[in-house]
Amino acid sequence: MFFDGVCNLCHAGVRFVLENDPAGYFQITPLESDPAREMLGRFGRTPASFSSIALVEGGRLFENSDAVLRIAAGLRSPWPVFMLLLALPEPFRDRVYRWIADNRYRWFGKRESCAVPAPEWQARFL
Repeated sequence: MFFDGVCNLCHAGVRFVLENDPAGYFQITPLESDPAREMLGRFGRTPASFSSIALVEGGRLFENSDAVLRIAAGLRSPWPVFMLLLALPEPFRDRVYRWIADNRYRWFGKRESCAVPAPEWQARFL
């Protein structure tokens, strides 16, 4: 899972994932990191081509609402129920996602740099 390392909303989302993924399925790294550049490069993409979140799962790259909903599917109950939203047309889902992503700094602010993960979560970060 790749996230915008300076976005406060994204940091809250990462914390939410860590707290709701007790099996430790998701590995996490900021989009600004070397592991993100390397992994996304395998798909012919750069971290700069993503605004807030991306997910590599099963050898596939997911972004926008697809990434968020696939992440929800990997969390403890009740969050997998949000996969039902995949039934909505992708352009609609992505329009809502883009609206939130485009306004996240204004609504939630941003950091000067990526935060250091808590010691109990460091092993989950690439």
